[in-house]
Amino acid sequence: MKYVLFGVSALLLIGAFLFGSSYYKGQKAEKFGFMAQENAATFVREHSQTLGADDAKVYLVEFMDPACETCAAFTPFVKKMMAESNGKIKLILRYAPFHDGAEYFVTILEAARKQGKYWETLDVMYKSQPYWASHHNPQPEKIWQFLPKVVGLNIEQLEKDMKDPAIAKLIAQDLADAKTLEVKKTPGFFVNGKPLQSFGYKQLYQLIQTEINEQYPN
Repeated sequence: MKYVLFGVSALLLIGAFLFGSSYYKGQKAEKFGFMAQENAATFVREHSQTLGADDAKVYLVEFMDPACETCAAFTPFVKKMMAESNGKIKLILRYAPFHDGAEYFVTILEAARKQGKYWETLDVMYKSQPYWASHHNPQPEKIWQFLPKVVGLNIEQLEKDMKDPAIAKLIAQDLADAKTLEVKKTPGFFVNGKPLQSFGYKQLYQLIQTEINEQYPN
């Protein structure tokens, strides 16, 4: 009898834990979904870099770090989903430079943006990432040997624009928003304010597809 009671108690505890975990995640999604309506700026700032149609009804917000290997790995997947959506998805990039020295690469990106070379520079960064972003021995200065691969990028002007104090302010704002949204690692994804609760390619696809079906029912 003692063992039966113990077993029942254990099952009840496990059930309570699973229910509590599920309830917490549901409450969290509801909270962020509400926030997306009432305080959209937490997800999308005026300075945020975007990609996709302006009339898209599905907003994919990604908190990223140029030195993040997983961010680089997810980029082709995200671009493929966007291409297959026929203009239904708009990507918004936010910064969460958690790796050591990552703010340096964000500064380069923002300086390249002033020349209209943001996405091209980010692409070169991700492709060359293994050479300069080692977590054990990061060597940020090595990025400069790859930047000339960005066609039309004026390196001299880039170095000047990196000194713009506005860049540090926007990084600080993105980090503050990341903290508010409880983003602790990158990439951190939100789809129309709903957080990706279980991380993975399949899970992100399902979250986006669910939102597409809701926003485009016909």
